[in-house]
Amino acid sequence: MFLPNIEGLLEATIVLNTLYREIRHLLLLGKKTKSVVFLMQLQMFLPIIMRYAEAFFGAVDAFSGGKPIGDGVGALVAAKLMRGKPHKEIVEKVVASEFDFEGRRVVVIKAKGPGAEVGKPGEAIARIVAQNSGAVARIIMIDAAAKLEGEKTGRIAEGVGAAIGDPGPEKYKIEEIAVKYGIPIDAIAIKLSLEEAITVMRKEILEAAEKVVQRVLNIIKERVREGETVIVAGIGNTIGIGQ
Repeated sequence: MFLPNIEGLLEATIVLNTLYREIRHLLLLGKKTKSVVFLMQLQMFLPIIMRYAEAFFGAVDAFSGGKPIGDGVGALVAAKLMRGKPHKEIVEKVVASEFDFEGRRVVVIKAKGPGAEVGKPGEAIARIVAQNSGAVARIIMIDAAAKLEGEKTGRIAEGVGAAIGDPGPEKYKIEEIAVKYGIPIDAIAIKLSLEEAITVMRKEILEAAEKVVQRVLNIIKERVREGETVIVAGIGNTIGIGQ
């Protein structure tokens, strides 16, 4: 359980070390060449570099203490839905909980916590759909999403398609199985900044998770008929978030 936390801690410290070396590189290069251009570059980029540095310094605190981070909001929604219900590990590092909700069969998945895991949600969804021979009415996905400056932290956006930041195999597996069986995918995104994604979860994000739980239940009632099966996938790093 603690090994993934250590891996996350190492990743954050590596980024901090890289930022330090990049700043030192430009500073020494400017002095060595006696060129003010390098120092001007450093001055222009320094505000952004400092934002990244402060964010990853905050990530060190979160990962070393095993505290939930903003990126785990999708996993938190899933954990709230499966709270008090039996669960099992359906694929490596991904747990699933199955229960009945107003006559609908609901299968909720998330990365296995409370370690810093993201799991393989694409593989898990593909397996559940295959086990049900494609008889899945909908897939509902919840994940954090990057906000633009000026947008409110915790704002909830809805859309369609696979809500997952992974550009590779996991997203492909979800889209492949959904297209194969004609399963619609609902996406719910909770907006936050880079700093908020990798540091300890803020109150606004926690409150948004509560709202998303109710929205997911409403979607199930409105768009899934009685007797049908729906998959709810909470995406994100589940550090500090159990089942």
